[in-house]
Amino acid sequence: MLVTQSIKGLQIVPPKETSGAYETSPDMPKMHVVMVVNAKRGGGKTTCVVNLIEKMGYDYTIAVSPTMNSNKELMSRINIQHVFEDPDDVTCIDKIKDIVNEEAKDLERYRHEMKEYNKLMRDIKSGNSLDDNMLLKFFDTNTYGLNDFIKPQHRWDGRKPRIAVIFDDMLGSGIYSKPRKLNGLATYSRHLGGLQEGGSIGISLFFLIQSFKCQTGGLNKVIRNQCTQMIMFRSKDLKEIDDIAESCGGEISKDQFMKVYDYAIGDGSNYPFLMIDLHKKPEQPSMFRRRFDEYIIVPDLNKKDEIK
Repeated sequence: MLVTQSIKGLQIVPPKETSGAYETSPDMPKMHVVMVVNAKRGGGKTTCVVNLIEKMGYDYTIAVSPTMNSNKELMSRINIQHVFEDPDDVTCIDKIKDIVNEEAKDLERYRHEMKEYNKLMRDIKSGNSLDDNMLLKFFDTNTYGLNDFIKPQHRWDGRKPRIAVIFDDMLGSGIYSKPRKLNGLATYSRHLGGLQEGGSIGISLFFLIQSFKCQTGGLNKVIRNQCTQMIMFRSKDLKEIDDIAESCGGEISKDQFMKVYDYAIGDGSNYPFLMIDLHKKPEQPSMFRRRFDEYIIVPDLNKKDEIK
């Protein structure tokens, strides 16, 4: 029997705000995500991810894909604002960082100007002396010739934008084959676009792949280790299924994983897949789902009950 003794004053105090964290609806994954979606060619990866991005309420999407034109109708649903079509151009990673950093700068600009504007309004109301520079900055004449004060404007009404990035059809690409920049992006994605007052803009990354492990030009171990969710379509590759089962090690036995997998993809429905949430919310009943709309609740791991 173990004997313990508490030490006062040394408890862990978590931060009040997690960098890059956003509220999502109860049954949606935590944001931001690093999600790997694995299916063979034509297996439904893009349709699956577009639906999830819609449901999670991202403001816009950045796409890194040489096949964007072939998916225009589907991709139009997720407000793609930036497209990088050259899969060998590793500088696109720096350009993605620049986009997010500009969002952070613009949000901080807006917050600073709102403080100035609110102070000016208080001074006017209270009859205090006014700063001429602030008067010139916020007083304007509109197109109808009516003088008025103009509030600062921000594209997202003063909130942090939610940004998704899709990497699709990239097998064998230079971006995957020379992954230093991509590894860094996956590692600090939720910290990207840091804000002076704390927190960050962050981005969610969606990697659409045809093979979970690939010797050359595939998704490397660094990114797989950063993965927060996986989506797995039907696969005939038993080694691939074993690899994904191993990623759930410590959570579920291989036998139970196979039961979960068989249940998720065996119903004959459109787009059958297993979603594995490695960072699920505490209130969610399971880390496993059939598609997005059905939790698969695994029995007590110490028992040998069948999944019902």
